[in-house]
Amino acid sequence: MNKTDKKFYLVREDVLPEAMKKTLDAKELIERGKAESVWEAVQRVDLSRSAFYKYRDTVFPFHTVVKEKLITLFFYLEDRSGTLSQLLSTVASSGCNVLTIHQTIPLQGRANVTLSLNTSGITMEIEELLSGLRKMEFVEKVEVLGSGA
Repeated sequence: MNKTDKKFYLVREDVLPEAMKKTLDAKELIERGKAESVWEAVQRVDLSRSAFYKYRDTVFPFHTVVKEKLITLFFYLEDRSGTLSQLLSTVASSGCNVLTIHQTIPLQGRANVTLSLNTSGITMEIEELLSGLRKMEFVEKVEVLGSGA
């Protein structure tokens, strides 16, 4: 199985690792405005920030995935002024809503960007969007890390 052929499972809460459950709790605190930052949320649920960042884009409440079409994309980009802005503009013009953005510090002229998107409003086929993103001159690589519903 290659990296783009991810499988998804519906799992009962009582068999989830504690860190995944706490990640869900922390995400809920942030979404409901009961925690103003990731740091505050993870402190309140007794979870490390590294565990939160490890699981935040991979574990979702069932009701969220059912009503939203989620996809997580990984990009390997050239470090040039305005590249992230152009990438986000292309994503927005396709009708997708950006849920999360994670960008690494550029090293040797390259940066990694991970975007989690709600594709429920997309105005084209996902493959058409991916093809367009891959054709952007500063995009060296696009991978689908996960998708659901």
